[in-house]
Amino acid sequence: MATASKAKKKTVRIASGRKRARQDVKLNAANTALRSKFRTAVKSVLKAVATGDKAKAGDTFKSAQCVIDSIADKGIFHKNKAARLKSRLSAKVKALAAPAA
Repeated sequence: MATASKAKKKTVRIASGRKRARQDVKLNAANTALRSKFRTAVKSVLKAVATGDKAKAGDTFKSAQCVIDSIADKGIFHKNKAARLKSRLSAKVKALAAPAA
C-alpha cells in the first residue's frame, strides 16, 4: 500500500521544489546504501560470534566500528544508537574471548 501512495505524489510546480525533489531521490538512494552497508557489517560480526571464531570476530568488529561511526556522523542513525550497538557488539566479542582465558 505504501508503494501505491508513492506513485500518486503530486508534481511540484515551484523550481526550488522540483530541485529539492531531485535531490531527495539521490539522498534517499545514498542513505539506503549506507544503511545496507551498516546492516551487513553488524550481521558479519554477529555471524563471526555465532561461529565462535575469535580472530574473525575481532577483525570484523573493528571494521564494523568504522561503518557504525560514519553512519552516526552522517546523521542516518543517532549517535546514542551507534554507541549502544557498538557496546553490545563489543560485549559479545569479549564474551567470546573470555571463556578461553
